[in-house]
Amino acid sequence: MLCWCCGLLALMASRTYAASPLTVTELQQAGRLEVTSTILAADNIVPHQKLRLVLEVATDRWFTGGTRIVIPEVPGLVILQTEQFASNASETRRGQSWVVQRWSLDVYPQREGEFTIPPVRLRLQVNAGEAGDITGELTSPPARFRAQAPADLEQTGQWVAAPAFSVSQRFDRDLAGLTVGDAFSRDIVFEASNVMAMMLPDFEVQETPGLAVYQAPPELEDSNNRGETQARRSQRVNYVAEAEGRYILPGGEFAWWDTGTKRLRWLSLPDTEIVVGLGGVAATGTELVMPRLTKEQRLQLLGGLALLAGALWLAWWLLPRLPLTWLRSELLRVWRLLADLRKPALPDRLNPGSNAGE
Repeated sequence: MLCWCCGLLALMASRTYAASPLTVTELQQAGRLEVTSTILAADNIVPHQKLRLVLEVATDRWFTGGTRIVIPEVPGLVILQTEQFASNASETRRGQSWVVQRWSLDVYPQREGEFTIPPVRLRLQVNAGEAGDITGELTSPPARFRAQAPADLEQTGQWVAAPAFSVSQRFDRDLAGLTVGDAFSRDIVFEASNVMAMMLPDFEVQETPGLAVYQAPPELEDSNNRGETQARRSQRVNYVAEAEGRYILPGGEFAWWDTGTKRLRWLSLPDTEIVVGLGGVAATGTELVMPRLTKEQRLQLLGGLALLAGALWLAWWLLPRLPLTWLRSELLRVWRLLADLRKPALPDRLNPGSNAGE
């Protein structure tokens, strides 16, 4: 009789279970589906520094569909989902096997203050046994943190908060021997880790009388490798020389809050000096770049050095036997030959359209 009653109760319970499918909320209330949120960050968070919000969804059943996350908008925060897939794991909880999904969101505070990340909506699908697959929406608990700028950053205006940061520049041609009408390009590249490219500084280009300046839109590039974000911002500035003279292409200084050492550092991009005309000598940064010799000038230079070496050798052998007047005249001839090399090379014909001399 007792066995018959137990069987009847089990049958009635199964029919009730099938007639009233569970929802994800009921699974959560029954302790068979859990959602947590955790802020992963070091102490002393500063504005613009990356921190990570980890959302964890776990069940003693199993997931049968993709999970979708709806990211809330929070004033003063940039929240991004840079990883499109969750990390999956299994673990034992209360003596049972659970399936765990972990989702990671990147959070960047843009100012100082206390922040609360409101509940994040997660739409998921879970197998509920005899009830089959059920789809529903849950929310994570709110997460709180504080961002504060140390005294060193209060007067800097803009800074990059990252474990690594660099700035460099390069030119598309040799700046030696520029003349009026020549064009060249300057590329300024910022690179940093654990930030987004849109958060890297903008290089301000100054107008320079005598140089036409054309600035191209910046190129932004973000990449992600196992949770490590790499950012690159490249700016190209095109110049055209409109007048002779010496010009300075200004560099700049950029504030960097090193999140590894927790201190302020500065990166410098040096000024670049160029010369248009005026003999064709150009300076890049603080290092002068001498003009390149033509083929004819190189041959003349080699010939002059050979003559000088020969004259010195003859002088060593014949000095006791030759009058000083002859030696002085030979040395003077070599000196004049070397002096001619300092003059700019001229074309074979100053007036190509003339028939004079033919």
